[in-house]
Amino acid sequence: MPKDSRADRWLARLLDSKSLLWMVFVLSFLESILLPVPLELVLIPLLLHRRERWFAIATATLAGCLVGATLGYFVGVYFFETAGQWLLQWTGFSAEFASFQETFNEQAFATLMLVGITPIPFQVGMLTAGSTGYPYVLFLLASLLARGLRYYGLALLVYWLGERVLNWWQQHSKSLGWGVLIAGIAIYLVIISL
Repeated sequence: MPKDSRADRWLARLLDSKSLLWMVFVLSFLESILLPVPLELVLIPLLLHRRERWFAIATATLAGCLVGATLGYFVGVYFFETAGQWLLQWTGFSAEFASFQETFNEQAFATLMLVGITPIPFQVGMLTAGSTGYPYVLFLLASLLARGLRYYGLALLVYWLGERVLNWWQQHSKSLGWGVLIAGIAIYLVIISL
């Protein structure tokens, strides 16, 4: 039996599963704390096949991310010197963390928003917020706004534009990431200069 037909059947079973939203939740949770892989690689094809469930899929993705962000925040609060350092080394983000911590101390909320929207690894923001004692409610609000914008925005784009989003993502994902990062930094610089 060809691999493509097995893969197609597996995808069809996954898409028809009653546990689809739980799987999306768990994947988002894992992506937010451990897996430095863009969730969009899974979300775009999933949203294309389940366009009518865009809101539920985006909500499950956001919920998983917020639970993971909460765990990461409290790892930063209570276990930064042990587990937090291990997580940074395991994901390879130690240097990014040191640089990020300086910026974070100056403009925490805006920095968390920037990290939540751009391709900068969110683990760095979670651990920094927790390890510096940044208020949890503000951290959660910044995470909710930034990741909500990212996931609901993506879901709406797929809903409205369909296959064109996937084709565009495959061709321009790297330049999009850089463009969002540059725009985010520009907005950030405007905010901190006010």
